[in-house]
Amino acid sequence: MFELPLFPLNTVLFPGMPLPLHIFEPRYREMVQVCLEDERPFGVVLIRSGVAEGGPADPYEVGCVAEIVEVQRLEDGRILLMTVGTERFRIRSLNYDNSYLMGTMEEFPFAEEAEEQLAQATNRLFPLVTEYLQILARSGNVEFDPSQMPTNPEDLAYLAAAAIQIEPEQKQAFLENEKATEAINQLARAYRRELALLRLMPKEDQGIFSLN
Repeated sequence: MFELPLFPLNTVLFPGMPLPLHIFEPRYREMVQVCLEDERPFGVVLIRSGVAEGGPADPYEVGCVAEIVEVQRLEDGRILLMTVGTERFRIRSLNYDNSYLMGTMEEFPFAEEAEEQLAQATNRLFPLVTEYLQILARSGNVEFDPSQMPTNPEDLAYLAAAAIQIEPEQKQAFLENEKATEAINQLARAYRRELALLRLMPKEDQGIFSLN
């Protein structure tokens, strides 16, 4: 068990993925200041109900630790952060005593699985993600270097979940999987659906469609 400040957002953070943040609310400026002084991360959680700004938010119970890697302070007190996701957690209790939300949570790694099963699932997902990112790259929406594609099952799963343009609630379902093979197989089905639609569209429209 460990305790961290929590930042409820309308986005899902995955391990290994970057997340730029614009901090302007006083309560979250205070939270970031505490994190910087204590040299500790915070947790990013998707909002289940409530609002991200100016009010309370009820988060999903599975989130991701965000490590602060770059800080830029603006003259009016706002803060620009670059963070990177490091590990998943499951919230066990919430504390509302501070101006910002605190949580007591436990680590939530993927369960151990047979390497052969993981490899087979990864081999099915890899070409789907590659094709999808190539389409986005042709439209100018992302920069994509195929040689940098991860082959590790967990890394590929997190990249695939972060890259696909679907609703946050659907991404949250990927984050909550207990097994990497389950996440990878679900992602493969989602990518097949997205690619089936993209392949039917003219190339000049593919990038516009995929971002909606």
